[in-house]
Order: sequence, then structure tokens, then C-alpha cells
Amino acid sequence: MPIQPEQLSALMAEVEQEDPIDFADLPFPEDELRTLVATHLCEMAAAMENFSTEDRLTTLLAVSAKLVLENLVLHVQLLRRHGLPVGDNVEALLGRLRKGEAPE
Repeated sequence: MPIQPEQLSALMAEVEQEDPIDFADLPFPEDELRTLVATHLCEMAAAMENFSTEDRLTTLLAVSAKLVLENLVLHVQLLRRHGLPVGDNVEALLGRLRKGEAPE
């Protein structure tokens, strides 16, 4: 595997500088959570070493899409639970879904 978990974890932390994650009051150190996820993803990528480039990219895109969807659902659920409004981007997306419009 070309990237090691430590390198991926460092890249994750760098990306978070632009878009921080709210770890709130989770009883786990942030760095350990990053390392856990980075290790899992590196293991997943290593398991795909025999995949074609196209299959590997498709699989990683599917995993990414699932995680973004899960994040969106959890975010909206959390906001609704606390009676808070969703952001304009999320509201626009949900509005299009309610009307049956395909996302652009």
C-alpha cells in the first residue's frame, strides 16, 4: 500500500483545518479516532490491490458516497432533535428531493 495509516491520519488532520470535525464530548482522543479510521481505510485499500484501477476507484467512490450520505442523515437528525434549522445548502437539497427533482 503506497500510503501508511500515519500519513493518511496526518492528511485527515490537515483537511480538518479547513473543515473541522466537532468531536463534542466523545470519550475518545481525536488522534486515536483518526488513526483507527486511517488504519481501517488503508487495510481496505490493501485488500483491493488486485482490483483493476477502475474497480478500485468505483469501490472507493461508493464507500465515500455512502459515508457522505450517512453524515448528511446523522447531521439532519441531530439538528431536528435539537430543533435547529438546517443550513441553506441542505435545505435546498432536501427541497429538491421533496419535489422529486434529481440533484444536479
